[in-house]
Amino acid sequence: MTADRLREYVGHETPTGDSQALNAFADRLLARYRELGGTARRVAAPTGDHIVADFPGRGPRAAEAPLLFLGHHDTVWPVGQLWDAMPWREQDGVIHGPGVFDMKGGLVVLETALEQVADLDHRPVRVVVVADEEIGSPSARDLVTAESAGVYAAFGLEPPHPNGDLKTSRWGSTRVRIEVTGREAHAALDPDSGVSAIDELVDQLILVRAVVSRYAEVLCNVGTITGGGRTNVVPGFAAADIGFRFVDPETERAVLDAVTGLEPVRANAEIQVRVMSNRPAWQPSPATDELLGKVIAAGRSVGQEVDGAAASGAADTNLTGWLGIPTLDGLGPLGQGAHAVHEQVIAASLAERADLVAAIITSL
Repeated sequence: MTADRLREYVGHETPTGDSQALNAFADRLLARYRELGGTARRVAAPTGDHIVADFPGRGPRAAEAPLLFLGHHDTVWPVGQLWDAMPWREQDGVIHGPGVFDMKGGLVVLETALEQVADLDHRPVRVVVVADEEIGSPSARDLVTAESAGVYAAFGLEPPHPNGDLKTSRWGSTRVRIEVTGREAHAALDPDSGVSAIDELVDQLILVRAVVSRYAEVLCNVGTITGGGRTNVVPGFAAADIGFRFVDPETERAVLDAVTGLEPVRANAEIQVRVMSNRPAWQPSPATDELLGKVIAAGRSVGQEVDGAAASGAADTNLTGWLGIPTLDGLGPLGQGAHAVHEQVIAASLAERADLVAAIITSL
């Protein structure tokens, strides 16, 4: 049944920013969580609605602080990817398709676990599923912060490490946009009256590289560049989106202060630097180590050996970890190929991870 549910979810494509597709999928999640006994609601956002569901505790632990599970229903794939390049395929125990690994498989794992614990004693469970995780959750950050208040621990349903280990910390991740306004002019007849926004942007990106080079553990990727239009026109506008990764908050602050403080190199050029989304660095902590020990014990209770290790990728668990909440991520199924055309999960790991999550819910 887990594979059938995953196929249904993958068949409903949900690219980030496609509010119509995301909201239709949110309808499915709302119905499913209510079917499982939760009180579910949607939180409206212009680029796609988020979902919050609360499942009551049972027995003597019903009044204890809840466990928080974080997920997302957006993917990096456009509508049509399922049919054009990544058709659903299950072969030799491996399931292929857009979003199976990141992270509709994780959503199915949680649903299956909630079914398993329906009649067992456990503390309450809260679920937050956001619609824009793949671009840094800019519209969901406040929601995740609010729903994290008072929880016992937070768990992410993102993919695990390749060997199945959970993620115990994450680098910080920030998206920055540099926009340059110049002045258009004829490139041959009147070039001196123009101000090239593209040339200014190139020089600004060189300055960004110089800032980054001062620090040993910063990743910087210029992901997109736009500007200009004709070779006979001095370009009047150019922009670049940059992704930064930081291992600690101090380095993050220093780099972002320098980048957001950039000044034009050319006279009459204008620069605007905007932080589009930010996930602070989630660093290792004794609280997370203690939580990992409890999860290791929960895993052994269902015949599984799990461990944990740091991760470089960012997710919504960055925020809960940064807030000081004991946090672990990587409870999704085993697989590979996140954001790649060979995206896949090991079919048997869907049930195995569900057993692990159920054990976590009933033992913590």
